[in-house]
Amino acid sequence: MSSDQIPAVSVDDLPADLSADGAPLLVDVREPDEWSAGHIADALHIPMGDLVARLDEVPRGQDIVVVCRSGRRSAAVTNYLVQGGWQARNLTDGMIAWQAHGRPMVAEGDTNPTVL
Repeated sequence: MSSDQIPAVSVDDLPADLSADGAPLLVDVREPDEWSAGHIADALHIPMGDLVARLDEVPRGQDIVVVCRSGRRSAAVTNYLVQGGWQARNLTDGMIAWQAHGRPMVAEGDTNPTVL
């Protein structure tokens, strides 16, 4: 599947409240230091390198949006999930776009959330 065939979604296409019924589950595939610096509150954190071992945590039959920093790693993970039968889409431009659109983020500890 080429990158232009990978299902994708933009920040503008996502609801502001991701905890609402029917909202997609965001799966953040960035590394732990990136996650700690700033992430989407209701996202599930599974680093890309841990995905295969933790596939049972990714629910089937639910809309999944995969996110990383810029959209490259998440595109690869989205492709993998789609090939495996999941209903997954890649977040175009990733956390960079999320932050640029002023969407809410949280960080570990007392720091202001940011995208590494």
